[in-house]
Amino acid sequence: MADKRILLIIGGGIAAYKSLELIRELARRSIRTRAILTEAGKQFVTPMSVGALTADKVYSELFSLTDEAEMGHIELSRSADLVVVCPATANLMAKAAHGLADDLASTTLLATDKAVLMAPAMNVRMWTHPATQANVKTLRSYGVTVMEPDEGEMACGEFGPGRLPEPVRIADAIEAALKS
Repeated sequence: MADKRILLIIGGGIAAYKSLELIRELARRSIRTRAILTEAGKQFVTPMSVGALTADKVYSELFSLTDEAEMGHIELSRSADLVVVCPATANLMAKAAHGLADDLASTTLLATDKAVLMAPAMNVRMWTHPATQANVKTLRSYGVTVMEPDEGEMACGEFGPGRLPEPVRIADAIEAALKS
């Protein structure tokens, strides 16, 4: 796996902190990570912490002249073997399901020609909402791998499906996707 690289899109939500452990787990498996951090994701983890763990620049701005000149949102996804969204929020999944592209993360998802794996994390009521379930079905019909979330206690105190899968489980799914 030493020659494999993923592009990790970190969405907003309390589970974003687990993306840092995912980066560490992937490094233990010799899988390199480049990251896009959404504006909402910045509320939970910092570009500095993500960059320190990836040992790479962290991207977040769609209209950055420097980033577009250096890499560009289309080339950013093409430089990876797999695009991973973790945590995949209801918002990010809805944008991807409907082809909306109003920030770097959603534009990259729309522009990629690589396989995409999403690890959802959200409140149980959001996960079970018919709109979210329809978006998951749509994404899967497009060939996106959407992991089933874990079930358990939420940060909000509710219980049910919607918890981010544990980083080791996500890393296992990434490794399986990279081998296929």
